[in-house]
Amino acid sequence: MNFLEKDSLEEQFDLMNKLSQKFLSRAHQVDIEGSFPFENIQNLKDTGYTSLTVPKKYGGKEIALYDLLRLQEIIAEGDGATALSIGWHMGIIKNLSEKNSWNDTIFKKICEDVKNGSLINSAATEPRTGSPTRGGRPETTAYKEGDNWIINGRKTFTTMAPVLDYFIVSASLTESNQVGNFLIPRNSKGLAIEETWDSIALRGTGSHDLIMQNVSVPKEYFVEQIGIEGKKASGWLLHIPACYLGIAKAAKKYAIEFALEYSPNSVEGTIIDLPNVRQKIGEMELKLMESEYFLHSVAKQWDDSDDQGRGVMGPILGAAKLTVTNNAITVVDLAMRLVGARSLSLKNPLQRYYRDVRAGLHNPPMDDMTIQLLANNAIKGLRKTK
Repeated sequence: MNFLEKDSLEEQFDLMNKLSQKFLSRAHQVDIEGSFPFENIQNLKDTGYTSLTVPKKYGGKEIALYDLLRLQEIIAEGDGATALSIGWHMGIIKNLSEKNSWNDTIFKKICEDVKNGSLINSAATEPRTGSPTRGGRPETTAYKEGDNWIINGRKTFTTMAPVLDYFIVSASLTESNQVGNFLIPRNSKGLAIEETWDSIALRGTGSHDLIMQNVSVPKEYFVEQIGIEGKKASGWLLHIPACYLGIAKAAKKYAIEFALEYSPNSVEGTIIDLPNVRQKIGEMELKLMESEYFLHSVAKQWDDSDDQGRGVMGPILGAAKLTVTNNAITVVDLAMRLVGARSLSLKNPLQRYYRDVRAGLHNPPMDDMTIQLLANNAIKGLRKTK
């Protein structure tokens, strides 16, 4: 089984569906233990999935954003934590390829390593600054010493920390007002992982703290300066709502299967024919259809656009994330209402889905920022016509 040998999206779907069933069988135990889904990530590496976004010029498939989101949804139907975790890696490689902002030699090396199974993610959030999308200046610092950069600081929410081979760390340069991203290999001296992840949602993401004490990296590992570029539209972040859409689909499937089988002695047959049950199923289906059409059409627009077209897609990207994530929360809530008190059992997957989809409200961009962006865009558009 290998994604690199599958030429059609349908073949890739079939392979991912098989993997997703394995992920589902392991999800409860990972959630209960608050452990990390090592087997799931290894399965994705072994089948070549983790290298699908490597650009063609470096021997990769360079799959489209639309294709990536569809595959990520299937992963999330099995396990949301695995989907969100690997989604960061997949999206970052795709984003770096599209932006072309790194030194070609460095990025080529990373891509070669990814083809051999290496994983990468960014570490940008800090205890005092919160989400980097809010604009806080990193308290992690970097200063030049000879031909190296010395980095000190602590990052929170470093998703997939147990298995990452590379960290992209944002830091303030002590000798200037600049902020930059630094590439730090896992084996760097002075780098450590503190296991702090105790969230009730997406417990299997291993989003621990990354600690750097006088970590030294070569000067060329100062991979990019963060400025206006960091505020550009980022289509790859749609892997976030794709994850929550997948979780919502899993909730709908479970609820329907329950309704097909549950037969209390107060009704003939099962509850599937009850009007109130069908009402909830219809409402779930409507929310999922809205989400699919919105998310997938925006992804296709991104794939079909040039750099200029993508540059103005910020509002619609944010709107897609807001809509899909909030719809997912509604779908899981409806599924739990249909199933009833059984959905609150620790053995029932719906309670896990309920906790997991709530996490989407705290992934970027935040709802309030999206609403402000949409308001500004609408006002700006009207002013142009006057």
